[in-house]
Amino acid sequence: MTRVSLRRRVIAASALVLTGALALSACGDSNDSGDSGSSAAAKTSVDSKLAAMVPAAIKSDGKLSIGTDASYPPNESVDPASQKIVGWDVDLFTAVAAKLGLKTEFHNAGFDTIIPGVQSGKYEAGVSSFTDNKEREKAVDFITYYSAGTAWAALKGNPKGVNPDDACGKSIGVQQGTVQVEDLQARSKKCTDAGKPAIKPVVRKQQTEVNNDLVAGKVDAMAADSPIVGGAVKKTGKLQILGQVYDTAPYGYAIGKNSGQFKDAVLGALQALIADGTYKKILEENGVESGAVTQPAINAAQG
Repeated sequence: MTRVSLRRRVIAASALVLTGALALSACGDSNDSGDSGSSAAAKTSVDSKLAAMVPAAIKSDGKLSIGTDASYPPNESVDPASQKIVGWDVDLFTAVAAKLGLKTEFHNAGFDTIIPGVQSGKYEAGVSSFTDNKEREKAVDFITYYSAGTAWAALKGNPKGVNPDDACGKSIGVQQGTVQVEDLQARSKKCTDAGKPAIKPVVRKQQTEVNNDLVAGKVDAMAADSPIVGGAVKKTGKLQILGQVYDTAPYGYAIGKNSGQFKDAVLGALQALIADGTYKKILEENGVESGAVTQPAINAAQG
């Protein structure tokens, strides 16, 4: 959601400590995604060796229970027509699960409840555009699968003349709990230290609200993860990207520390999908191939 310790959506350290109330606070309906919206994912075949690595407790019911905050298109969101959770993040992990002989059941949850939910066993995985960082690795293991950075967008033509490197006095939309909030705070301090007006952050609960604010002209620009900004530009046809992507870091699947070989199985499935071209096809279908990785890893946070 900019620093080395990114999410792209950030969880405060205190939120990683599991509490009963927080663990039970996930919201929303489940979404059985055994049949993926991606043609490439739908053709994924089982790898018997990798499937054998999945712990019995996880594969006992033939499906994975997954926590996701489905308010982050095009990564993960709710399709208004079908009310199903969709997105390339969903498609890719559904293909990972298929490689392991499993189906997926996505649960729409508050972002900051997902990692505690994985810790408690409520979810067998967290798939929600998490940035792998050292703080989160204290709570869960991560298998990296994508590289994202922060990008800015404005209305076409940039009518308010926003410069990400000098946005003093501008109103900038961001989603709460993201690294972009902290990024704006740091940039705003530079403004005030230089005697310029502060940046005016407009913080929304969901990224879709941020996107809508910008399209409606309620903010001068927005900052979000690079695939999110790219998706909004493509979908609305009314926005343009400003400047360059910066502070790139890997997304990772959150897996419980006590899940045995499961993280190794997920890593192997990703490697297989990269090797057979499925991974690339899923990203290309969604226009997010610029963040593709060639070597997924376990707990690869830097710093």
